[in-house]
Amino acid sequence: MSVQLDAIDRKILFELQQDASQSLDDIARKAGSSKTPVWNRIRKLKKAGVIQKQTVILDPDALGLEACFFVLIRTSEHEADWQDRFLKTLLERPEVLEAHRLAGDIDYILKVRVRNARAYDDFYQSLISRVKIFNVTALLSMQEIKATTILEV
Repeated sequence: MSVQLDAIDRKILFELQQDASQSLDDIARKAGSSKTPVWNRIRKLKKAGVIQKQTVILDPDALGLEACFFVLIRTSEHEADWQDRFLKTLLERPEVLEAHRLAGDIDYILKVRVRNARAYDDFYQSLISRVKIFNVTALLSMQEIKATTILEV
């Protein structure tokens, strides 16, 4: 169920997505409101689940995590026990930034960030030692063209 947002809510959300460390005064000025109403709107948006959390985005290259792989997984296993082990394995692995269950020929796609190909192979070996997988295709991203966390509201 979606939440009804007005123009001020949208401006507040845009500003928070740009830089959540901005002061309430700055956000209020940019949203065309004042500090207290903006604070109340932010609280309302958090309570409604629109704002899930505030965090910091790190530069993976600066941390030496220079290799980004998209991992396509096909499985012949669809039992609950296999799915539980697979999902538990993914949740335990910090290299997995995203995991999606798909419709179509590919069952899952993972976004995995590691230092290099050897680190990816370590991840891969660990994954297949824990769960049976029919087919894995790893695609190395040569260049990140666009990456954003900003949702248009």
